[in-house]
This record gives sequence, structure tokens and C-alpha cells, in this order.
Amino acid sequence: MASIQQTPSGPVLVLKESALQQKGKDAQHNNIAAAKLVAELVRSSLGPRGLDKMLVDSLGDVTITNDGATILKEIDVQHPAAKMMVEIAKTVDNEVGDGTTSSVVFGGALLARAEDLLKKDVHPSVIIEGYQAAAEKTLEIYAEMAKKIKPDDRETLLKIATTSMQSKLISEDSDVLSKVVVDAILRVATKKAETYSVDLENIKVEKKAGGSITDTQIIKGIVLDKEVVHSGMPTKIEKAKIALLNSALEIEKTEMSSEIRITDPTQIQMFLEE
Repeated sequence: MASIQQTPSGPVLVLKESALQQKGKDAQHNNIAAAKLVAELVRSSLGPRGLDKMLVDSLGDVTITNDGATILKEIDVQHPAAKMMVEIAKTVDNEVGDGTTSSVVFGGALLARAEDLLKKDVHPSVIIEGYQAAAEKTLEIYAEMAKKIKPDDRETLLKIATTSMQSKLISEDSDVLSKVVVDAILRVATKKAETYSVDLENIKVEKKAGGSITDTQIIKGIVLDKEVVHSGMPTKIEKAKIALLNSALEIEKTEMSSEIRITDPTQIQMFLEE
């Protein structure tokens, strides 16, 4: 139904005919219900006992995962409020790299509490102020609880890396992988004054099919995953000299166009021999 605004000069069409309007309590309830549904979708995949989800897209491709970010990225969300919950997961994944499922479940729980307060006629602005005050207090408590970890405290760093892997598919091999991860981070960490910084671009993960997770190793240097151009070339060179070239080594072929006119059948054999 179209929304029509009456003016002295006649009716003016404000919204297109297919536009759907929702206001007040109905809009609030609808948005909260959609957001809570997204939270419920990923809730069962959280934690060490989390279950995998099987996702089938429109082309029939199957994805099996218990990673919240992957689940929310693969599902086709239409509702605007549900899309906001997906954006929460994307933001947390980009900024932190973990905790996507927890953030969405937490967001859904906050909205569920907000819904109870709205039913008691508490104004949305008051609820928002309350949540903001709670967030500030939470950060204060976290600052008091937090412990500073020095880069040379390898044992604690290993515990942190192992813990973050426990809810993933690689949890069984977390002991091996945590050592590789910690060593890789410590090798690229740079110290500026009293602070350390790590550029993850300095770490490259190269995957090769056929081996097991325990075959994972850290290599200090650069790995070039290239096939040899000729079978006679060596596959391994120690203490090699590296030349940095700013141009291609390929031989450019001269573009030529030619035309052959055959007027006699015997000329075909001559052409083939040539």
C-alpha cells in the first residue's frame, strides 16, 4: 500500500506502493525477534560441546562448520535487524579474529533483556543509557582483572594459544599448533619503546594437501610454492644468492602474420615437409 501525504496542492506519494511500514511496539518486537533468531542459530555451535552446522546454498554446495563467522557469512539474511547481527560478527572477526559466536549470542541476550524492559514501559533511551553505563563498568572491571604478559613468558602464551583452539576443529592438535603459532608470532614481533607490535602480513600460511596436521612446521624465511620449469633444475639450493629483477624473464615473441596460397595439390606436401 502506498503512503500518501495530503497537501493543499494535492496528494503526494511519499513511499513506493510496495513499501511496508511498521511503527512503535510492532517494529520493536519484529526487530528483536529477528535478532534473537540469529543468536539462536549459532548458539548451539558455541563451546567445546558445540555442534557443527550443515549449510546448503542455492547451487547445492555444502559447507560444514561450527565457526560462527562462517555460518553467518554463508546464510542469506534478508531482515534488516538480522543483518545488523551479522555485521556484529563481521566486525568482531575483523578486529579481534575470534569470539564471533559469543558476541552474537551476547547481543541476542541483551535484546531479550531489553524486550522484557520494554514490556514494562521502560523507554528505549533509558535502556541504551543503562547498557552504556554497564559497558563502561565492565571495562573498568576487566582492567583490574587483566594481567600483563611479557613476550618472554612463553609458557603463558602457549596456554592462551591452546585455549583459543579448544572450540575449533583443530582442538585435538592444539598442543602442536600452539607452539608453531607462538614461535611464529615471537619471530615477527617488533619492539618500539616499551610496546610490541606484530604485523600479521609477515606470517604466511601455506597449505599443502596430503599430509597431517602434525606435519605443520615453521620456516624462517620465504617459501615459494612453485614447480620447476625444467626437470634438470635443482629442487633445493642452500646458501643461494637471490637476484631481484624489476622485469620479466620471459622471451617476448614477435607477432607475425603470414599467408600461404596453394594453387596445386603437390604444393600441400611441400608445405607439410617445410
